Amino acid sequence: MIEDFKKDAEQRMAKTVEALGVAFNKIRTGRAHPSLLNGLSVDYYGVDTPLNQAASVTIEDSRTLSVSPYEKSLVPDIEKAIMKSELGLNPSTAGTVIRIPLPPLTEETRRSYGKQARHEAEGSRIAIRNIRRDVLSDIKDLLKEKEISEDEERKAQDDVQKITDRLIARVEEALAAKEKDLLEI
Repeated sequence: MIEDFKKDAEQRMAKTVEALGVAFNKIRTGRAHPSLLNGLSVDYYGVDTPLNQAASVTIEDSRTLSVSPYEKSLVPDIEKAIMKSELGLNPSTAGTVIRIPLPPLTEETRRSYGKQARHEAEGSRIAIRNIRRDVLSDIKDLLKEKEISEDEERKAQDDVQKITDRLIARVEEALAAKEKDLLEI
């Protein structure tokens, strides 16, 4: 029973760390990367469709993304979706290919992206601690129902804390890597 709680906690915490990685991919660095446009949706025949399902996103060079829609009629919609996004990008169209030059990051934008990365990391740490709290609550309920002894409860608490510490350390590593990436020129 306790092992199930620990496995569940570890899986949920690992998903939180994965979600942090996805959030970090949306924070742009100085280099072009197709995952920058992952959150965008395009109106495709009245249905909001993820951009990567309506077009091919490739890297043209280190500072330019190239978007090739699968249908020519989507070009204006894709352009509009990119302009409306909070990425601050200005696409230019050449026929059916949309080129998105990424402006170099200023020190001010690097700092704001660093703050955004720290904010995302803090949200992940909070989520991990909330999962820990839920699991410890479930373990206390088992103790109250006399299904486990106090020694088993204490050992389970220590194990859950070790899992929590390990996954929070992964969050810290990811944050340090992202901040280093943002500071590279």
